[in-house]
Amino acid sequence: MDIKELIKARHSVRRFKDVPVNDEHRATLDELAKSLSEESGLNIQVIYDDPDCFKTILAYGSFKNAVNYIALIGDKKMEDLAEKCGYYGQQMVLKAQEIGLNTCWVGGTYSKGKCKVDTEKGEKLVCIIALGYGEDEGVKHKSKPVSKLCNVAEADMPVWFKNGMVAAMMAPTALNQQKFYVTLNGDDVIITAQKAPFSKVDLGIVKYNFEAVTGRKCK
Repeated sequence: MDIKELIKARHSVRRFKDVPVNDEHRATLDELAKSLSEESGLNIQVIYDDPDCFKTILAYGSFKNAVNYIALIGDKKMEDLAEKCGYYGQQMVLKAQEIGLNTCWVGGTYSKGKCKVDTEKGEKLVCIIALGYGEDEGVKHKSKPVSKLCNVAEADMPVWFKNGMVAAMMAPTALNQQKFYVTLNGDDVIITAQKAPFSKVDLGIVKYNFEAVTGRKCK
């Protein structure tokens, strides 16, 4: 699959098969987590076989066989920490999709205190991504009209921009609220986030989707 197909195929999955992640897939994800951590300055960790993280009232009934997760961690003082977690976490998500795993971004329905992550002094666990072999591939989320999400009429969109908007609209966002807005100003693409829980994480996810499909850096 190319990147557009991966973005289209990936949906949130909360119910997983009772099957351990195999060694080959673990190695692929661990290697990418290390590489992206070095590139971003984040501390991305992939945790396997840890059911305790999801043993919380908030997660009750939401997940099945959720025992693996990607933890997105960084220095509390890092500029744009949450946005970076979204941007680089989405790269982990799409790699997981590529190799046959399913994922779900998780902001609050897990127990931070029970997660088996290693954090240094001054670091913050921003969010996690549940990971495993899904019972199904999930379903496509509903989207706001493109007119509500950018400043360009659909009929006037350059092909590359339209492709980017399609990818952006497919990005997972907290509670599917899509609290982002894309502005085309000349050749510049500016993506901003409204105030909402985890909207900065969402901003990073949206930016990555847009950039990966168009090859153009967003502001």
